[in-house]
Amino acid sequence: MHPKIAEVIEYDVCTACGACAAVCPVKAVNVNTKAEIRDPNDMTLYVKGAAPEVCEECYACSRVCPVVHGYLEDEFANVKRFFAAKSDIPGQDGGVTSAILKSLFEKNEIDCVVGISRDENWQTELILMTKPEDVDKTTGTKYTYDSVVSALREPFEKFDRIAVVGVPCQIHGSRLIMDNINDKIVLLVGLFCMESFYHDVMTEEIIPEKLGLSISEVIKLDFAKGKFWAYTRDGESHNVPIPEIAPLARDPCHACCDYTAIYADISVGSVGAPDGWNSVLIRTEAGERYFDMVEGLEIMEDPKPGMSLIKKLTDMKHSNNVEHYLEVCEKFSFEDAGIY
Repeated sequence: MHPKIAEVIEYDVCTACGACAAVCPVKAVNVNTKAEIRDPNDMTLYVKGAAPEVCEECYACSRVCPVVHGYLEDEFANVKRFFAAKSDIPGQDGGVTSAILKSLFEKNEIDCVVGISRDENWQTELILMTKPEDVDKTTGTKYTYDSVVSALREPFEKFDRIAVVGVPCQIHGSRLIMDNINDKIVLLVGLFCMESFYHDVMTEEIIPEKLGLSISEVIKLDFAKGKFWAYTRDGESHNVPIPEIAPLARDPCHACCDYTAIYADISVGSVGAPDGWNSVLIRTEAGERYFDMVEGLEIMEDPKPGMSLIKKLTDMKHSNNVEHYLEVCEKFSFEDAGIY
């Protein structure tokens, strides 16, 4: 019997989170670094050949796939605390994620984190962070997609206390790894995400065609106030309405039903907080414990516009994507997937 992820790939709802590649004992699954290739029958993509011929039928891949596992209808049932925070670390907004990682490295609470760095042309690279100063290489949101979880395969062999920072599908896959395969992940920090884009779409279509810019001019990208913004080296800002670029998002994003990373220990985003701050959702006891160790943060209780705006965008993502996801679920030969 073929693994369930073969159908997830066939129907183009594979998120390319990389959880399957991280846990497959025979390396039958591989996701390229740009998260664009997911073909289990393409001989060139696998270390030992085509997946169906190499698979030992352990089905670890199916146990860690977020699409197979399904989505929860209520993203806020496990939220213990909501507030805003900011640090003095340069970052996308309040720099909270960077502050969390730096503090935990400094206190020797984590051994490593997989992060994404970029050059001045927004070409990204997965890097392994093992010390506080490494965090500075990964600040800022890229809005393109790299298969973060797939890069955990080697760290699983070398480290015992791994933190994962990622968008909802990556956090979902990582949680399933924690629950089913490997106990070396100790902290999950989730990032709010409506959708992401392939690298070439961002650099060859959205930036030059929709915004009329050269990618080398851009120093920051952001979603805010219904628009996609690009900030340039000359101090100017440029924007385009989100509906104009939303159709260009990766196809799997249109079937994702998680906006705030419900499976995270700590969820972080800019929506719901004032400019220059991050919204923070503490979801688990581990999240509480690790966040209490973080130093150098300013906290704002009951920030505005607050949870109402976060829930509004969550509902928007669900209403846009649930129907498509459930349509695909009807095609699956298995019954695991769905909305619960």
